[in-house]
Amino acid sequence: MRQVHHFIDGEHYEAGTRTHDIWNPSTGEVQAQVALGDAALLDKAVASAKRVQVEWAAQNPQKRSRVMFAFKELIEANMQDLAELLASEHGKVVDDAKGDVQRGLEVIEYACGIPQVAKGEHTLGAGTGIDVYSMRQPIGIGAGITPFNFPAMIPMWMFGMATAAGNAFILKPSERDPSVPVRLAELFLEAGAPAGLLQVVHGDKEMVDAILDHPDIAGISFVGSSDIAHYVYKRGADNGKRVQAMGGAKNHGVVMPDADLDQVVNDLAGAAFGSAGERCMALPVVVPVGDDTAERLKEKLIPAIEALRVGVSNDPDAHYGPVVTPEHKSRVESWIDTAEKEGADIVIDGRGFTLQGHEDGFFVGPTLIDNVTTDMESYKEEIFGPVLQIVRAKDFEEAVRLPSEHQYGNGVAIFTRNGHAAREFASRVNVGMVGVNVPIPVPVSYHTFGGWKRSAFGDTNQYGTEGLKFWTKVKTVTQRWPDGGADGNNAFLIPTL
Repeated sequence: MRQVHHFIDGEHYEAGTRTHDIWNPSTGEVQAQVALGDAALLDKAVASAKRVQVEWAAQNPQKRSRVMFAFKELIEANMQDLAELLASEHGKVVDDAKGDVQRGLEVIEYACGIPQVAKGEHTLGAGTGIDVYSMRQPIGIGAGITPFNFPAMIPMWMFGMATAAGNAFILKPSERDPSVPVRLAELFLEAGAPAGLLQVVHGDKEMVDAILDHPDIAGISFVGSSDIAHYVYKRGADNGKRVQAMGGAKNHGVVMPDADLDQVVNDLAGAAFGSAGERCMALPVVVPVGDDTAERLKEKLIPAIEALRVGVSNDPDAHYGPVVTPEHKSRVESWIDTAEKEGADIVIDGRGFTLQGHEDGFFVGPTLIDNVTTDMESYKEEIFGPVLQIVRAKDFEEAVRLPSEHQYGNGVAIFTRNGHAAREFASRVNVGMVGVNVPIPVPVSYHTFGGWKRSAFGDTNQYGTEGLKFWTKVKTVTQRWPDGGADGNNAFLIPTL
């Protein structure tokens, strides 16, 4: 059986007696195993990172940029292979997997501009003969703890900015689909990065705690569920580290009466069901304003959802594939059970879905649930599957209030032709990322990504200028060069060359 190893100091490292199964979600078979590391293994990775980081940081930024450019070209050259490998372990269809890689690559492209991005500030003549300037310096060793749902994009969001800024980086990916992160580290080494600059260690909570407690790791970036995000933030901060910890989401899509419903339905098909709903920026809650809007929307949604094709990850005609593990399939279906018990209407039921020839795969059919109310647990919590809930709002004010009062505040969207309504909504809603007729409002790489409330812990967002700020510390210099020499002569002293 294929084995996935750690990647330390530029080499595959086989340490670890404990292992974790890697499924093929399309077939329901175990296709590989990954070794799970411990604190001793992390010490080995940190020692390698310490050896390389100081010299890497001393490189001028354009040299670091050249490595990023070379890495970008290698990612592009290996796009198909990366996407197929990713799809085989995660379950998302290959085109979706390419999108995963591409969105990470866009942050690498931004990191290629590190000579411009990392420039400091300068004030000439802040006082008599006094100049003030600031410089951004790397924090040292950073670590990333990443989830299963974007095994290429999120690691690149983290290590792209961290290493471009002069840090070494240790990545702990999800043990469910770890092969692509290891492959990215191999390509980074091939691009010219020194051995030890980007390393991959595998593990479970034991490895996470070792990262949070290690005295030589200065900063940690995390993406996962909110409860674990809060744990990571608190334990890391208690140990004196800077931490950004992104949590869960329950994104709402508000549909105003004047919205183009055909476009809304098309957008919802991708935003709610793409990647089997396993996205923190998925749109699992649609909020039609007024019962007339709700009925018209539902009438169009039903045939569109019933037309979705569920298939294996390498089916080019499939809209989405299986969920990642059998446990996650059971979890998603249990949330549909819960919604039904709570009194919601199951309009389209995806429970018990099977795919001919792949009966053991982890498939969940597309599900539509109507008349969901805010007191239902299935509304309060993140389902993270191909399930779309309809929560009806009587008017615009209630539509603003619903996402604003929810415990999560990652993303939200409004669909309307009314510019005033859109502007008012974007200004007032208590959510970190807003889309106006854009169902998945993930910002481009030169802006920044981050939610509010229980969707994010920490003060700094990911990538863009916020990413640079997180992975660097500011040093400010105030300097004065007196005229004359030690004898008090005011004449300028010209050195002899």
